[in-house]
Amino acid sequence: MSVYQTHRLGADCTAVLWKIEESEDELRALLTLTMPEQLELVQITHPAQRVEWLACRAAVRALVQAHWTYAGLYKDEYGKPHLIGLAAHVSISHTSGWAAAVLHHTKTVGIDIEPFREQFIRVVPRVLSDAEISHANGDLHRLAVYWCAKEALYKLYGKRQLTFREHLHIDPFADGAGLLTGHVRLPDDVRALTIHYFETGPGMLAVAF
Repeated sequence: MSVYQTHRLGADCTAVLWKIEESEDELRALLTLTMPEQLELVQITHPAQRVEWLACRAAVRALVQAHWTYAGLYKDEYGKPHLIGLAAHVSISHTSGWAAAVLHHTKTVGIDIEPFREQFIRVVPRVLSDAEISHANGDLHRLAVYWCAKEALYKLYGKRQLTFREHLHIDPFADGAGLLTGHVRLPDDVRALTIHYFETGPGMLAVAF
């Protein structure tokens, strides 16, 4: 189906949501994969995950080609994706039947898509702070916002030494607000970040920058 929805989050940032209706062969036809990308794809054995992996890159390609020539993605030592030959920043996410990508011209960025799942309730103690647990109050919608927003922050930061409960924080929010303030709090790195979130597609989409 290609791009299902486009979210323009300012002059420098655009996110797209891709509803996956193509086969693996159809998605492969949209892309010219680099050798490292081909080797990465070979390691993915589950057919649905292969399709989601390809759809993410097709979504990135759609964003990039509005401005430049798309040459593919490479991953750094932490697994964070970067554009080959371009200084702009990207992030990708996928879930069953859906892929998402975001492009920011000047800032590091993170994106996440999530369906609404009862799992959010089970993982609360290791994901949310005491204040966040109190604010969520067991509400599945609020828990989904917290989870999705923290995933987006984690992908923005792009390193592995932080935990959701201790290092990533979301300020209390009004239901349906659509805009959050998130914080990364590490001994050597403290920053406040903007997070846009939408109830769409499979459930929830969040973009942090």
